[in-house]
Amino acid sequence: MSKKWVVLLALAVASLSLAQKIGDCELTGKKGEFSIKPAVPGQLTVQTNLPAPGWWNGDTPQTIKSGFEYCLAANIAYRAGLDKVVVQNVSFDALVAGQTKAFDIALSQVTITEERKKVVDFSPPYFSSDQGLLVRKGTKVNSSNIKNLKIGVQQGTTAVDFVKNVLKVPSANVRVFPDTPNMFTALQARQVDVVMLDTAIVLVQAAKSNGALEVVGQYKTGESYGAIYPKGSPNRATFDRIIQALNADGTIKKLTQTYLAKEFGGDPTAIPYLKP
Repeated sequence: MSKKWVVLLALAVASLSLAQKIGDCELTGKKGEFSIKPAVPGQLTVQTNLPAPGWWNGDTPQTIKSGFEYCLAANIAYRAGLDKVVVQNVSFDALVAGQTKAFDIALSQVTITEERKKVVDFSPPYFSSDQGLLVRKGTKVNSSNIKNLKIGVQQGTTAVDFVKNVLKVPSANVRVFPDTPNMFTALQARQVDVVMLDTAIVLVQAAKSNGALEVVGQYKTGESYGAIYPKGSPNRATFDRIIQALNADGTIKKLTQTYLAKEFGGDPTAIPYLKP
């Protein structure tokens, strides 16, 4: 084989390699097995609420190249025949209220609820999580004293309803935050005693705190995360089939092991359950 053909072959292999990768994600299955009509031709436009380490690894949409939900989006794009994922950082409250526009799919650890189904469409579940309790290390929380503690929750999350209507914590002891960074900062600054959010999310935060924070309990709520589609999306049925295929062939399980197991710093099932 001539030197010229060796160079051309190397370039062809390199081009194929680039085409088979989105960000730093491993892609599985057959490219273009499914067909969708994306909001912007040639790309999958994905909305989420940042920061979300483990789920979306990076500080801005432009720097994210890995993470459970990013690589889930990358695999969805790949099976839909697309080579590009464009990430949009949006308000969580606006997202679950169906107020965001011009996107194909949203992946933001969103719990599927009947109330939310009135304004957005959901995919089949791709992850399960209960409600965890994040505290400063050494803080004692149990079923008896929870109502007397100051609890932080994020606006628009299912934790708001759980604290107010299931635990029936007095309103004076509940503080609602617009986002997670402000909520976690308030916990460290002793403005609240405990933060309630999905166990999978607070485990990541505790692991990042260098021992300052810990997850001391959780409540069984049987919640599952689903992707959000714009209400009435023509791509809903196809996205559903793609996600079901990713579940069935083990891709989603592998993403969990790759991006979440280390971030959790612990086994979610080992966290003790409290009675409401």
